[in-house]
Amino acid sequence: MGNFRFYRRVNIFPGLTVNLSKSGPSLTLGMRGAHVTFGHRGVTRTVGLPGTGIYYTSRAGYNSGVHSAHTDAPIEPSRQAAAHRVGGLIALALIVLVALAIGIAIGTASSGH
Repeated sequence: MGNFRFYRRVNIFPGLTVNLSKSGPSLTLGMRGAHVTFGHRGVTRTVGLPGTGIYYTSRAGYNSGVHSAHTDAPIEPSRQAAAHRVGGLIALALIVLVALAIGIAIGTASSGH
């Protein structure tokens, strides 16, 4: 049985992209070959050689805990889910603020003020 997938990438202007998917929004800054993505899973940095398929990605932020080092006090699943929701809300707020700033800048530039 298949599953439903959704993904949409919206270029705000060169170097700034809003990514929308079933798992939540994210914001990507950078260009082909080097970019940083802010999303519900934390911050992801990617550097690569365009056209070759060779790239390096590192992530900082929320982890699933599957490959993390063992701790004496594991995070309760409900607290971990809450942390993911807060991270998603922060990413969404950042996206909205950037989009508003861009809209204001474009509106100001086009009105000649």
